[in-house]
Amino acid sequence: MSQDMKEALKALRQERAEYVKAAKERIKRQNQDMKKIKEQLAAAGPQTVPELAQATGLDSAAVLWYLTAMRKYGQAVEGDKKGDYFQFSLAQ
Repeated sequence: MSQDMKEALKALRQERAEYVKAAKERIKRQNQDMKKIKEQLAAAGPQTVPELAQATGLDSAAVLWYLTAMRKYGQAVEGDKKGDYFQFSLAQ
């Protein structure tokens, strides 16, 4: 790799450092939120989105978003309805 290329990459890393840092922080926060949801489901069994939101302190929309992703990747399953909401549990 030429010296010019190395300098260009170094400049680019410095220019984008704040974006990389923000992305790392966002990923860290998302992982913490997912961990809260998984721990709650493991401890208390099947729960609805509002129940999970209340138990974890997360926003209902965020809980639904995480559960949708967890369902998509086989980490959570949708179960029976409880009132107006479906219950979610961890996949076996």
